[in-house]
Amino acid sequence: MSRRDVDLREASAPDEARDLAALSDLVREVSDLYAERFAIRRDPAWYLGKMSEELGEVTAAYLKLQGQGRGTVSRRDLEDELGDLLGFVLLFADWQGVDIGAALQRKWGAYLPVEE
Repeated sequence: MSRRDVDLREASAPDEARDLAALSDLVREVSDLYAERFAIRRDPAWYLGKMSEELGEVTAAYLKLQGQGRGTVSRRDLEDELGDLLGFVLLFADWQGVDIGAALQRKWGAYLPVEE
């Protein structure tokens, strides 16, 4: 087993600290397996479409939990859909060569007071 395999397994362990780089590696590897298994061509429409699809599923799960949608879901269903959405955001960022952690820090961190 390679160090990369160990790192990916650790990133998927629920009790382990997770950073964006490790999670990006995890979703990239799973996406590669999925694309190979089902002969998926990951073009721009695929990346954008999957993010949109997952946002819709997060919205639906949340509304169902609030009693504003048809059917029932559990809190776990909402958590799973949020995980899917984050996974596709990480994949899109990776595909575009964006350091999503640095972008988040730059954008959101700009609102924090500067420490002296």
